[in-house]
Amino acid sequence: MTQSSTEPRSRWSAWAVHGDGRSIRPGDVVHPGERLSWPRTLGVGVQHVVAMFGATFTVPLITGFPPATTLFFSGLGTLLFLLITGNRLPSYLGSSFAFIAPVLAAKAGGDIGPALGGIVVAGAALAVVGLVVQLAGSRWIDALMPPVVTGAIVALIGLNLAPVAWDGDGSGTGVKAQPLIAVVTLAAILLATVAFRGFLARLSILLGVGVGWALAAALGDLDPKAVDGLRDAAWVGLPEFHAPSFSLRAVVLVIPVILVLIAENAGHVKAVAAMTGRNLDRDMGRAFMGDGLATMLAGSGGGSGTTTYAENIGVMAATRVYSTAAYWIAGLTAVLLGLSPKFGALILTVPAGVLGGATTALYGLIAILGARIWIESRVDFHDPVNLMTAAVAVIVGAANYTLTAGDLSFNGIALGTAAALIVYHGMRLVAHLRGTTPTPAP
Repeated sequence: MTQSSTEPRSRWSAWAVHGDGRSIRPGDVVHPGERLSWPRTLGVGVQHVVAMFGATFTVPLITGFPPATTLFFSGLGTLLFLLITGNRLPSYLGSSFAFIAPVLAAKAGGDIGPALGGIVVAGAALAVVGLVVQLAGSRWIDALMPPVVTGAIVALIGLNLAPVAWDGDGSGTGVKAQPLIAVVTLAAILLATVAFRGFLARLSILLGVGVGWALAAALGDLDPKAVDGLRDAAWVGLPEFHAPSFSLRAVVLVIPVILVLIAENAGHVKAVAAMTGRNLDRDMGRAFMGDGLATMLAGSGGGSGTTTYAENIGVMAATRVYSTAAYWIAGLTAVLLGLSPKFGALILTVPAGVLGGATTALYGLIAILGARIWIESRVDFHDPVNLMTAAVAVIVGAANYTLTAGDLSFNGIALGTAAALIVYHGMRLVAHLRGTTPTPAP
């Protein structure tokens, strides 16, 4: 059993002190309702900020959103998530990579307003799903999105983004723009992954970006305008806010992302439950609502849509500290960093080649994560329904099939997501009606 303080909790404290507050006995974990001493909790909280930082700031750089604003809203969203989940579910809400492709497609003439509107609607839809799950349970989600469907959707998003790593938004702003810097960045990421142990290995993306940035600076390849902006930026000030605008086209492009957010949030809840030895299914709906409302909040002010972060699960697994107190520290730290225009301007100096090298790894990881879902869930690909579901959906997404109907445009992620759902449930229904439902392989 977990060693906890026998002293009564003070009225103003939301956490009981774990043991002596300084150490964790072998086999114990610090549960969400517990904490270590405040200095140690502060240290763990800062680790969570560092862990999520590399991926969180990459998303706004790719999509053209203001990075400081995204960081600011990720912090606020994390605090909101903790409130919605009753301070029982440890999680950091960082930028979701699932939004990248639809956001790039939804930006009209460079205006991020329609994309922000799509993010707001997607967040609202996720919050509604969360309310339904909280009232009716989560079994229907498992039936709607079995692992073969979830894995296919995640994999096709990574493959759909592959051209962005090479050519950015089509204007030569990825690997194509600065191949040497991109290769060095990618090599640094790969080297850091295997050269370091524990926590440093989890920062391989951030370390690689730092190496790439330093090389670009040494070669004089930093954007002069971005450097001037860094020099002139104030140390303290409000981030750059943007108001959303709403168009049906943008909403149609962005809304399929909620299926990925559902899968990510559900996976997060189950992962934390497994590591803490507690059943957290009752909090599944609240997790969806928390992420949905945080995404709405971010989209309302110019930030990227949010999701629970696997990087921070890694920090919890390494430290065995699942205290939500650490996440309050992380959220507040992100908000404070977002209130520094100088910090946001520094992020904007990251050159195209560095982004290209980093996203080569990141987008590949997203695609492989889909395959990991299939493997860990033991999806039977001897079953032709599973096989066809994955095959069709992945190709539709990777090739970026596009369908235009009037003013509406459906891209590869939307069509691939629809294909995964329609092919799976359609084939299952026909096989059941015809009595040809295949027998799973042993």
